[in-house]
Amino acid sequence: MLLVGLGAVSTTTIAGVFAIRKGLAKPIGSLTQMGTVRLGKRTEGRSPKISEVVPLSGLDDIVFGGWDIFEDDCYAAARTAGVIEPSLLDKVRPELEKIRPWPAVFDQRYVKRLEGPNVKKGKNKKDLAEQVVADMRKFKSDNSLDRMVMVWCGSTEIFATESPAHQTIENFERALEQNDTAIPSSMVYAYAAIREGIPYANAAPNLTADIPALVDLAAKTKAPLAGKDLKTGQTLIKTIIAPGLKARLLGVEGWYSTNILGNRDGEVLDDPESFKTKEESKKSVLDYILQPQLYPELYQDLCHVVRINYYPPRGDNKEGWDNIDLVGWLGYKMQLKINFLCRDSILAAPIVLDVALFMDLAKRAGMHGIQEWLSFYFKSPVHAPGLYPEHDLFIQLMKLKNTLRYLKGEELITHLGREYYD
Repeated sequence: MLLVGLGAVSTTTIAGVFAIRKGLAKPIGSLTQMGTVRLGKRTEGRSPKISEVVPLSGLDDIVFGGWDIFEDDCYAAARTAGVIEPSLLDKVRPELEKIRPWPAVFDQRYVKRLEGPNVKKGKNKKDLAEQVVADMRKFKSDNSLDRMVMVWCGSTEIFATESPAHQTIENFERALEQNDTAIPSSMVYAYAAIREGIPYANAAPNLTADIPALVDLAAKTKAPLAGKDLKTGQTLIKTIIAPGLKARLLGVEGWYSTNILGNRDGEVLDDPESFKTKEESKKSVLDYILQPQLYPELYQDLCHVVRINYYPPRGDNKEGWDNIDLVGWLGYKMQLKINFLCRDSILAAPIVLDVALFMDLAKRAGMHGIQEWLSFYFKSPVHAPGLYPEHDLFIQLMKLKNTLRYLKGEELITHLGREYYD
């Protein structure tokens, strides 16, 4: 598993896998490790674990490698992140200390609040991409690996939109050679992975692999793509609550969301340009779930506000407040208030694991290009042109499990249920 960025999310994922291997903890939050899938009719009583239905790679088969702008090994980085208690970290310390980051592709123009010494140098971005490819090939050879998956767990880059450099692979490669500013660091990694046919998932909201050039390249190299922006704290709650309000046709006048967090992610998002990228990702969720164009009387004038505040004392323990102004029968107003005191990386780590294992499965199953069935894990699901993204968590889960049934050759479940009464 290739991880770009060995900060809080990556080290929590890695340390967690090592701890679970040793029987020191349970993989709570991981669908691949604890989830089940119903097969056949309800009367059949068949609900095996997902890992028994499709051939997922086992945790013992995973080898970790990655890049970071800081030189700390994974144990030191995990201690700095402060997510996992030292008493547990010390039990997997030897394994963590063996993982040292390779020099990273990094340009402070795209992540203005960070800077570190462990950075690659090259004559242009194409050269940097070749260095990433060399890292991956050496890692595969040194560890006698059969397959690899890359997950971008790096910081949120500044907001960007598609440019001519992103339209074709010829334009893209020319832009790499010319050091075009339209190509941020994340695209260098994505290009390197996709060119090698390696599955690539984007855990951040950056514009990265979701551009025509890289989607076309993935079709040629048979690389699966997924993203973007892991659905962990406040947005996870939104995609649980909003479908329920819409299902009961309760009006929503306003939804005010604010977060405080003090980890590296919070520091990066303190920059307005990086926050703009995150804001676009978080705000789009309600528009697609509530569908104001279909229910104008209920949602057309929704006031949706999103705030993120960097507060160092909180560290990785993110707190999300939501105030929801509702309208019910006869126009009577109500309120719903949610205070979610969560741990950002604890919620993200099982998603990184699941996405990596499912992307590896997709590659082996010949499913290349955009993997919309993994939208369950993302705030801004990548989707085919002309489609709107599906944000409803429960529809997303149905899509994911139906894909697993399809791969197994089992009947897809629609929940119609007429056969029980005919």
